[in-house]
Amino acid sequence: LLFWGGLTVGCRGEKAFLRRADDSTGRCTYSFSVASPVEAACPDAGGVPELRAELASLAARLSRLESRERGMGGSGPRGNEAGDTWDPQQTSSAARLEAAYSELLRVKSRLEEEKVRLEKEKEELGRRLESSAQEITRLRANRCLPGGEGPGRDPPRAPGKGSRWDPQPLAYQELQSERTEVPVSRLLEETTLGRPGGKESGCGELVWVGEPIVFGRADSIAGKYGVWMKDPEPVSPFTRETTWRVDAVGTEVRQLFQYEAAEQLARGYPAKVHILPRPLESTGAVIYRGGFFFQPRRSRAVARYDLRGEAVTAEREIPGAGYHGQYPYAWGGYTDIDLAVDETGLWVIYSTDKARGAIVLSKLNPETLEIQRTWETNIRKRGVANSFVICGTLYTVSSYSAPNATINFAYDTATGASRALSIPFENRFRYLSMVDYNPTERQLFAWDSFNMVTYPVRLSHA
Repeated sequence: LLFWGGLTVGCRGEKAFLRRADDSTGRCTYSFSVASPVEAACPDAGGVPELRAELASLAARLSRLESRERGMGGSGPRGNEAGDTWDPQQTSSAARLEAAYSELLRVKSRLEEEKVRLEKEKEELGRRLESSAQEITRLRANRCLPGGEGPGRDPPRAPGKGSRWDPQPLAYQELQSERTEVPVSRLLEETTLGRPGGKESGCGELVWVGEPIVFGRADSIAGKYGVWMKDPEPVSPFTRETTWRVDAVGTEVRQLFQYEAAEQLARGYPAKVHILPRPLESTGAVIYRGGFFFQPRRSRAVARYDLRGEAVTAEREIPGAGYHGQYPYAWGGYTDIDLAVDETGLWVIYSTDKARGAIVLSKLNPETLEIQRTWETNIRKRGVANSFVICGTLYTVSSYSAPNATINFAYDTATGASRALSIPFENRFRYLSMVDYNPTERQLFAWDSFNMVTYPVRLSHA
């Protein structure tokens, strides 16, 4: 190229182009261009020579607009003071902050709704807990040992190392029935049994039941219902202090816990655990003359387990007896067949289709389990919470859950007559699942919602 007199011309006489445009300060600028002798096109111009001029014109217009805005004292998109320039980055930050603020407001609204919901749930839970606060206080006050955590206890270890027996995996065998009291319309004809006589035998009619005394408490769900007892006529090596216990919740209840004394039971450490050859059902078992008498699961039979030989020595069906939920007590628990002991021997309490749900009472031979005599009462079995026998008389408890229940009926096997009673009986823990009489100690043994208790009694001597 040659420069001559301020004009630029091609060395080979190519035609030159003159351009005029304002620069960024608003001044008019002239520019000249000429085609390259060696390049057909410029790669950075995209093949359009006019594009750069148009971009320069747009830049100039944008600069003029900014100048005018500054001259008018504008604040820009974000309302800055006069003389400030518009910053696109600041505008973007403001938009993000506004979006974050809106999200925080939405989160706050959701949290307030959740707070209202939780307050409603808290009020409902408070109402539920208030109804049982008194019972919880009593449970803590009478608790003999701290309860184990979880559904089981500590695994068994060597004696003397503070071990506890581990119960089997749990599953409920409870069958809850509705509590009703329906009188039987007809009195069934009874046979008679001579009652053991007077002052020498210490027999009489029940006239008073004292307040319950807590001896121990089960520390797992397996012990919600259960049986505990002493043998009124023990055989060696066992004594009258030897105490026995069964936790009755489970589908395979086989464990019979042996304690040297009731104090050992309170501490929760058995001296021995007998594994029954067959699982038992319900809470109707008793200990008598060295034998453990129980109802095998899902049967109408009664079995005798010899505590010394650790084997079943006798088993016999109770003819027509309901079982596995046909004629239980009011609280349920498959308590169709209930065994009892008194001054005269071994009894079984049940019902049959023939008796139409009324209590049937039979005297058993404790060695062979042969039925010696049977009585049909006019007391409906589902209408009472439990029963026991004292001196040949059957007594029933009105309710398993009412705190102020009563001994409400008595059936005398000597006369074949029943009568209504109203002897106060306290259900301190509101779930009585077992009650039996011990004629040697002259006490009732009972299981009341995890708690093993005794009741002192008083008999009249007419």
